[in-house]
Amino acid sequence: MKKVSFAEFGGPDVLRLIDTEKPRTGPGRIRIAVRAAGVNPVDWRVREGQVLGAHPTRLPSGVGLDAAGVVDEIGEGVEGVEIGDRVFGEGSSTYAEFAVLSAWARMPEGLTFEEAAGYPSVVETALRVIREVGVRPGQTLLVSGASGGVGSAVLQIARDRGIAVIGTAGAANQDYLRSLGAAATTYGEGWVDRVRRLGPVDAALDLAGSGVVPELVGLTGDPRKVISIADLAAPEHGVRFSGVAGSVPDALAEAADLIARGRLHIPVEKSYTLAEAAAAHADSQAGHARGRRVMVL
Repeated sequence: MKKVSFAEFGGPDVLRLIDTEKPRTGPGRIRIAVRAAGVNPVDWRVREGQVLGAHPTRLPSGVGLDAAGVVDEIGEGVEGVEIGDRVFGEGSSTYAEFAVLSAWARMPEGLTFEEAAGYPSVVETALRVIREVGVRPGQTLLVSGASGGVGSAVLQIARDRGIAVIGTAGAANQDYLRSLGAAATTYGEGWVDRVRRLGPVDAALDLAGSGVVPELVGLTGDPRKVISIADLAAPEHGVRFSGVAGSVPDALAEAADLIARGRLHIPVEKSYTLAEAAAAHADSQAGHARGRRVMVL
């Protein structure tokens, strides 16, 4: 089978499309024929060799956590899923023709593989940081870097829970943020004053890692009311860096429910082939996404 791999840490150019054996399932795992794989910032952070405790890397390594596809092998002890089922979920080395998943759910009706691949890690992260930051219904949550996959999910999940949201993004994504129910403003010079004009902020999330953690602390008045998923230096400001996943099966179940109720939709901004993995990583690192990027097989 074909698989994207890297044998050394570095830039997108270290990625190679190789031929290798199909992975085998273990207890509690399933294997899928991958139809699409999500492209997440954690993918290129791992490829660069950043120290991420939740994702230890042994070289050579595959790439990718999220995927959607068709079940073709079932491990010992797995129940409730059959060969041929259409599922989406999280595993390892998902930029490949076949991948093993450790958490999965049946795909909601009407969802394409391309769309489904963009949800697993994104929704788990969104649910986790909303919980960790402690924002409650009736309060206001500021989301810095709100137009990407996690931001898109945070805005919609928060709104579904009765939480008001303010989102920052580039000028081209202002209408997109408003379509998700957010009060929107641009980043760049003067952004703190623009946020203040939109109203008081009870909690804040840093999703882009653009060096704004001190300003978010100032806006909330309390470093405990700020969470970052993108700035490894956040703890220097008393802010928690959130990088360890919670329950992915629970997140997938909630994602399926939100999608089925029409309360969550994350558009696919761009698709890539496996051979275009380096371009997908370069685009992901450049930011400015509107929704998700995925690999399509």
